[in-house]
Amino acid sequence: MERYFNVGKIVNTHGVKGEVRVIAITDFDERFTPGNQLYFFKENDDQPEELTIKTHRKHKQFDLLSFESMENINDVERLKGGNLKIPESSMHELEENEFYFHEIIGCEVYNVDGELIGKVKEILQPGANDVWVVQRQGKKDALIPYIESVVKSVDVQNGSVMIEEMEGLLE
Repeated sequence: MERYFNVGKIVNTHGVKGEVRVIAITDFDERFTPGNQLYFFKENDDQPEELTIKTHRKHKQFDLLSFESMENINDVERLKGGNLKIPESSMHELEENEFYFHEIIGCEVYNVDGELIGKVKEILQPGANDVWVVQRQGKKDALIPYIESVVKSVDVQNGSVMIEEMEGLLE
């Protein structure tokens, strides 16, 4: 069975002409190119519905999409709260030192001395660089910036990350 990965979450409808407001969860804007196929998953349902993108435009911090054969608000109202996904076979090859979120989340984080710090539980994208949220045993979460001076190596095969601790990073 093919695995699917999130590229967006439908948070609301937009207007009366069948557009939906999407929070993108992808670095590849071309995922929303008209004519492309996305798979819609409603919460707690693992049966995808194939959708073909008719239009795409940006509005504030959202991507606005409309789909083939969905002409008005009544057609798209049911999509609210669902996720837009792509099959694993549609994923792009990444450059060296680039990773998909699902490859990093769950990795164990060690310092250069080999001490376990915790596990990556989430990735934030505040601006200049990604920030990995590392859940630590008995301590508050650590925020690790994904920059060369901190992240020394990533081994997705073995689920491990090695970091160089900067002063104050883990406090």
